[in-house]
Amino acid sequence: MPAPEPIVGATVRFLTAHEPFAHMAGGDLRFLAERLRLAYFPAGSVVLEWRADGAGRPPGDLPLHIIERGHVRTADAGGSQLVLGPGECFPLAAEPPGGAPAGAAPDMAAGRGRPAAEVGGGTYAAAEDVFCYQLAPADAAALRARSAPFADFCARSLAALERASRRQVHGEFGQRALEQQTLLQPLKSLLRRPAVHCEAGTPLAVALAQMRDAGVGTIAVVGAAGEPTGVFTLTDLLTRVTLAGVPLTAPVATVMTREPAALEEEATAQEALALMAAQGFHQLMVTRAGRLVGVVSERDLFALQRVSMRYVLQAVRAARDVNALRHAAEGIATLTDNLIAQGAAAEPLTRTVAALNDALARRLFELLAPRADLAGIAWCWLSLGSEGRQEQTVATDQDNALVFDPGADGSAERLGALRARLLTFAHSANEALATLGFPLCPGNIMASNPECCLSLGEWQARFAGWIREPVPEALLGANIFFDFRALAGDLALAQQLRDWLLPVCGASRLFQRLLTANALAAEPPLGVVRSFRTDTGEHEGTIDLKTHGARIFVDAARAFALAFGIAETGTAARLRLAGRRLGLTEQASAAIVDAFHFLQLLRLRAQRAGGDPKHGAAFSAGRNRIDPYALNALDQRLLKEALRQARALQKLLEQTLGQ
Repeated sequence: MPAPEPIVGATVRFLTAHEPFAHMAGGDLRFLAERLRLAYFPAGSVVLEWRADGAGRPPGDLPLHIIERGHVRTADAGGSQLVLGPGECFPLAAEPPGGAPAGAAPDMAAGRGRPAAEVGGGTYAAAEDVFCYQLAPADAAALRARSAPFADFCARSLAALERASRRQVHGEFGQRALEQQTLLQPLKSLLRRPAVHCEAGTPLAVALAQMRDAGVGTIAVVGAAGEPTGVFTLTDLLTRVTLAGVPLTAPVATVMTREPAALEEEATAQEALALMAAQGFHQLMVTRAGRLVGVVSERDLFALQRVSMRYVLQAVRAARDVNALRHAAEGIATLTDNLIAQGAAAEPLTRTVAALNDALARRLFELLAPRADLAGIAWCWLSLGSEGRQEQTVATDQDNALVFDPGADGSAERLGALRARLLTFAHSANEALATLGFPLCPGNIMASNPECCLSLGEWQARFAGWIREPVPEALLGANIFFDFRALAGDLALAQQLRDWLLPVCGASRLFQRLLTANALAAEPPLGVVRSFRTDTGEHEGTIDLKTHGARIFVDAARAFALAFGIAETGTAARLRLAGRRLGLTEQASAAIVDAFHFLQLLRLRAQRAGGDPKHGAAFSAGRNRIDPYALNALDQRLLKEALRQARALQKLLEQTLGQ
């Protein structure tokens, strides 16, 4: 007998407050609401129990439960627990509760591993008095057939939730992105370099040489007190000098435009645009207490409304000095906000940030190399850690190194001489990168450190030592150096090092066990009583998304990659390829990768919004720390699922490589 209309209506209203139901068609929601039955479970009672040993019913043959009120605690055969709250569903056919990802981990050549589905079953118990909606298996199957959002959620629940979260983030970051591009910004925030200027009596030839050396098309003319008295442009060169036959020995004052447009540095971009329009100028002088401090062009003002990847790349390529590159780096941060606001997914977002940072670094090397003594040296700049994996977030310390080829003469004297020349270049590069917003590495893992500037043979010996003697130093080396990626210079050197390294790692079971133990050391902060286990002391009430979240996926992916001979350095690519080697289902592999990406996106949001009260208390604790209970309900649910996948991945790693 169909449920009464008031009950159906109330059920629909409840469902639409939660995912995936919020994005289901009205007819499909009514189909669901009319077939749900509300059940009560007292505290401590078993809501659902199932086994995956072949004797029990698989989760797809069990009723679907949707928690209406209260909390349910899950436990798998391995003792792992998870707390579910209102709006959450169980069990989903795509994955067992709290256990390893669904799919098989078949025996490998060494006989390790077994099907993940054989791990055991799961129990769902009422942590308090609980009311659950129940949907019969046949009705759940019918709903999957008619509702694409519901079917997608059942197949990849975490991915569906993550998309919904990104839709919510659009509102959170959208206003901030607009504010960063507004014409209400002060002019001082737009100044890209000190003003190129000269005095009124300067000969035209000298003024033009200044313009050429600075790579600009405008030179300001100042008076004795530094006040702007005129401006001379390349357009003036054509019309007032070349065509008029004025000699280059003439003072610039004879051909300059007098009384140029000028505003104080606290004036807004909007005021500047209005003044340019009124006077017909394409640039204006910016002053501080009447003295010239910079020049802003019409192009600078219109760029505020179109911060795009193309614009940032153009700014990088056009940069003639480190100061210009610094403004391009600021554009990368603004573009990151825009992409978050537009709902960009974590993988393309972090790869975009990494690609732009790569372009920034390569342009820096182009500017520095001519002044360095690098002639005749075959060298390659290596990005390490998150840079090597192309998983940079905005707040990223430097991790880099140099590899070089000494040629036929590998004597200590030859190595020392080449290293000294490279270290001079590396020191200037590391300091310049710090100016661009990439802090110096606290552990000194940078190319300017002699221990990180080695020949190909020296790097091979260093890696061989770490693999042969698995001490704490080897663990640190694996976490940072083994994720190297060629960035600039002779890229073949990095490829030679990679080709040598992979078979050596794959042959060492001792080193593989060390990497596995390292990946199992960080425990996902899932609570037993509450959803999350937060830290105490200085960081009370918060969790570290990097150390106890993303790091688990990174370390596990590295262990799999080095054991299986996977050349990729990116975590997502490593996990996908390892999943194929392990025989995981596509849904199981996708759930793991989706979980990693959500943690990365949450870290980016924390870094870009941290401490800003307009974006909530959740992100005020630090660049990788959040208060999980200050997140909205959807993000709490996502975080819980992501950490659950982290724990499942650790179990899979232990079963595969930990024996």
